[in-house]
Amino acid sequence: FHLNLYASIGFLTCISVHRYLGIVHPLKARGTCQGATSSAWLSVVVWVWVIAQVAPDFAFSKMDDTGTQCHDTTVHENLGIYLPYTTVVTVTGFVIPFLIIVGCYCHVVVVLCRNDTMELSLRRRSIRLVILVMVLFSICFLPYHIFRNLNLLSRGWQLQGFCTQTLKNIYVSYQVTRGLASFNSALNPLLYVMTNEDCMSRMRTIHQRASQSLRSTFKRKTSCHVDEKKIGIILCEEE
Repeated sequence: FHLNLYASIGFLTCISVHRYLGIVHPLKARGTCQGATSSAWLSVVVWVWVIAQVAPDFAFSKMDDTGTQCHDTTVHENLGIYLPYTTVVTVTGFVIPFLIIVGCYCHVVVVLCRNDTMELSLRRRSIRLVILVMVLFSICFLPYHIFRNLNLLSRGWQLQGFCTQTLKNIYVSYQVTRGLASFNSALNPLLYVMTNEDCMSRMRTIHQRASQSLRSTFKRKTSCHVDEKKIGIILCEEE
């Protein structure tokens, strides 16, 4: 889970930097960011960075001594060591990429707003897409990292006898945000489809054709049903 999570964040960060260079510094991007070789090296760097962050997690035990309780982070005895580790991972794996993404996209929005040569509708659509990407990234990943660290803290509070109901609510919220973080991989493609004018026009065309086909099929069935009724009435009258 963590490997896929931080790999997604890493590659989304690379995409934001690539878009920033392509819009704000197009000449530099054309010379340095194009080609399969640079993309391959960038992918290797991202994976090495992600593995370096996630690998220490395998050193922490997930099951208690009795073998009856399993945790997705670590057992209670290792919380004092695991909490600083997960804090570092939160900073390096989420906070820094988040700041890079926000900085790049905010600068892109400023450049697009000042660009009078671009068509107004295209400019608005591009700005809307950039804002939606930032909002989606924040909604999917920010709550997870907040509640993951809160959940670890609450487990320490639970050992000290604090309110168990509040701690249960934190745990439930943490589990919900885990699913939300995974959901980002499905929402991102849908976002680009919904904001792509070509895709939307094709979807409208498909919808219109499907509606016309359904209407014609319904009309044929209705006319056949009416004809059968007429034939039945005529036969009854002849009898």
